[in-house]
Amino acid sequence: MSPAIIEILVLAGIAIFLVLRLKNVLGTREGFEKPPLQDAAPSKNARDFRVIDGGEDTDITDNVDKKSPSAEALARMKKVDADFMVNDFLTGARSAYEMILMAFENGDLKDVESFLDEDVKDAFQQVIDMRAKKKLKVEAEFYGIRELSLKNAEFDDKTNVAELSVAFTGELSSVVKNKDGEVVEGDAKQVKRQRDTWTFSRDLSSSDPNWLLVATSSWNSHSTV
Repeated sequence: MSPAIIEILVLAGIAIFLVLRLKNVLGTREGFEKPPLQDAAPSKNARDFRVIDGGEDTDITDNVDKKSPSAEALARMKKVDADFMVNDFLTGARSAYEMILMAFENGDLKDVESFLDEDVKDAFQQVIDMRAKKKLKVEAEFYGIRELSLKNAEFDDKTNVAELSVAFTGELSSVVKNKDGEVVEGDAKQVKRQRDTWTFSRDLSSSDPNWLLVATSSWNSHSTV
């Protein structure tokens, strides 16, 4: 087999992996990837995170104040969906943030649009279309998430719809180039710290496992150098 064919197969494999990774992040029962269930009995040394009646659910209290409205909302979510775990959600949200953000920066929502609320998708696409109309191209590189925290949780007992707002502090560099390839904004060597709050929503009683991104806001960003 020629080196050219091998290279094509490798690139195709990477593309398939990225799509499957995103679906794992937003497409399991909790909306985030979990290990498959095992038929064998659990090890005696395995940690049991089930909450004893009257005990404190540290999965909740590790992330929000135990007396807050958010804690109460999370507890009600767990009564509807016993498999829901806050820490699992936040782990998946970390991956989702990078993939959705970079899809937006790169101007191609195709692989993530099924995980976006229609209003959010339309807003993202309008910005992408505006760049294209002006013949501008963004080149961005993501370096990681410095901070992540659950800011708010709301649950509608009538509709079983949950909304979780997560604050992210990401680090990335980006430049905007014109049609001639000239940099008109940004510095590829300058890493910026971007702060966003994203709200994800899901009907916990639905068979649809997807959490949808329903709102975004950026509240501050600055250079790290």
